[in-house]
Amino acid sequence: MKLFHNLLGLIFSFALMAVLLITSIEAVTYWTPGYYEKEYTKYQVLEAVDMEMDDLLEVTDEMMAYLRGDRKDLHVPTIVAGQPREFFNEREIAHMEDVQGLFLKAIALRRICLVVCVVMLLFMILSKADLRTLLPSSLCIGTGLFFAVIAALAAIISTNFTKYFIMFHHMFFTNDLWILDPTTDMLINIVPEGFFMDTAGRIAFLFGALSLILFGICLIMTLKNKRR
Repeated sequence: MKLFHNLLGLIFSFALMAVLLITSIEAVTYWTPGYYEKEYTKYQVLEAVDMEMDDLLEVTDEMMAYLRGDRKDLHVPTIVAGQPREFFNEREIAHMEDVQGLFLKAIALRRICLVVCVVMLLFMILSKADLRTLLPSSLCIGTGLFFAVIAALAAIISTNFTKYFIMFHHMFFTNDLWILDPTTDMLINIVPEGFFMDTAGRIAFLFGALSLILFGICLIMTLKNKRR
């Protein structure tokens, strides 16, 4: 029975860590006021697209709404070089449909992981597990293992971001629509490679901070339980 309880605890902890990771991605992507403006300034995006900051931020808001599923399409009228036009062309719109699919699948996965957490918790309760000791120790082990894997992947990716950025697209996209042309596609100009690197760094930092806080709390609880 103890082995069964430990298995339930590990599944619970892995599911919870997946929730934290997806939430970290969502937080950096959607919930960081001023982030896009700072990035656009840092990488001189306004000069590249010949737009005013307010117009570009409005386009960004519409793009984020689309990725969340709050907007039906990406036909976004704006002002470029002083002239009214659609910001995204048909190739970019087709590519962003695939990107939206990834975002929505990640949100769906988070819901599944939350359900898994609840189910594992119910199983532990019904099987009369000692939650006071089981949960902290399981979360210590699960958090440590999950974080170690993510940290190792992050370290590997940081050695050659471009290489693994391309590999990611080959893994998750079944077409070449993600290969954009800066002379015709506006999207590549507003999200240059540096932007992706900065975003990945912020996600790693937030996820790492949440993981360490959770690990620290559970470690303290585990040590207290052992003293008892």
